[in-house]
Amino acid sequence: MKTRTWIITGATSGLGLALAEAALQAGEQVVGTARRVARFDHLRERFGDLLLPIEHDVRDTEAAPAIVDATLKRFGTVDVLVNNAGVGRVGAAEEVTDAELRDMLAQHLLGPASLVRAVLPHMREAHSGAIVQMSSQGGRLSFPAVGSYSAGKFALEGWSEALSGELAPFGIRVLIVEPSRFRTGFNAADALLTSAERPEYDGVIGAIRADMAGADGVQEGDPVRAAAAIRHVIDAPEAPLRLPLGGEAVRNLTASYERHLDEVRRWRQVSESADFPDAAPAVRAFAQT
Repeated sequence: MKTRTWIITGATSGLGLALAEAALQAGEQVVGTARRVARFDHLRERFGDLLLPIEHDVRDTEAAPAIVDATLKRFGTVDVLVNNAGVGRVGAAEEVTDAELRDMLAQHLLGPASLVRAVLPHMREAHSGAIVQMSSQGGRLSFPAVGSYSAGKFALEGWSEALSGELAPFGIRVLIVEPSRFRTGFNAADALLTSAERPEYDGVIGAIRADMAGADGVQEGDPVRAAAAIRHVIDAPEAPLRLPLGGEAVRNLTASYERHLDEVRRWRQVSESADFPDAAPAVRAFAQT
């Protein structure tokens, strides 16, 4: 098998770093992006020319083609794109400003989309490749105080689900990863963004704010094990579109799916009553069986 080449955004910390280290330890080539390339120094010392660090803010969508071009120039191929870079935000809907909401969408949808568009011509020509979209269990369910973060991840998941169907005929796989809490810097005080607090919401989301901050350093998820799981699924012949990652994600998403399915069934008669009585059931080209 040929040596794989990865592009991993946000590769100096968290799950991005764990994936980069796993690939490099396997003798694979990694193009890692981060806003501060000096943070790659320890990896460069260990892995040398297998690593190409690039300074990049994922919100800079115009720079995406240059990252792919640099990868092809250095390694000749792109086999896996991991859209990992991002950050959390805590705040009620009334607390989150327009600029803060746009920032969540820029980091979690627009930035990843620009890199996907840049890498697709090469992957289509090669008729192979994998795109890993690092979402969250918050990309399928949401709760008070994380609406702006979930907005970006929900959008990423919807966009990526359509993308998967578009790319399957070209032999390109899409994997949406939905982690629960992992022992990374995500919940650290200097990383987790918080909107200006309104006291009216203290009783509604005060405990959630405290829980989000208090999770730092005690998360049950192991980034090294997470990277191994993602690599395993990428190589699996029958890989799923979505991979809940961590026991909490499995429990929460299972409960959410069951609850929403119960609601659909409970209100089915009312929902179906909105159709014209004599209309034939819709038949669509995209319908899944």
